Amino acid sequence: MSTVLGKWGEEISALYLRKKRYEIIGANFHTRFGEIDLIASKKKTLVFVEVKLRKSDLYGEAGEFVTFAKQRKLITSAEIWLQNNPTDLQPRFDVIEIYAPNGIGGKYSLKHIKNAFHR
Repeated sequence: MSTVLGKWGEEISALYLRKKRYEIIGANFHTRFGEIDLIASKKKTLVFVEVKLRKSDLYGEAGEFVTFAKQRKLITSAEIWLQNNPTDLQPRFDVIEIYAPNGIGGKYSLKHIKNAFHR
C-alpha cells in the first residue's frame, strides 16, 4: 500500500474514532518491532489500533491480514509504548478495516473490530 493511501486510511480511522468519542493520543508509533497506526483512549480503555485498507474483501477480510506474527509485533510495540507512558487505562487491540474500491476520495466502508486479539 502506498504511503499516501495508508495515511488516508489512518485519517479516516482517526476521524471515525473521534466521532465515537475516542481521544487520539498517538499515531504512527515506531519501534524496531513495527508500527502502531493509532493510539486512542475512551473512558478507562487505551486502544492500540491497526488500520487495514483494501480495495475489496475478494482475497479475505482485511483484518485477516493481521497475522499472529503481526499481532506479536504490535503487542511488543504496545508494551514499549506503555513502558514510556505509564497509565491505569486497560489496554485493548482493535483493527479497523477500510474497503475503498476506488481509492482515495472515493466511497468506502469501514468496520471497527474491538478487542481483535488479546494481549
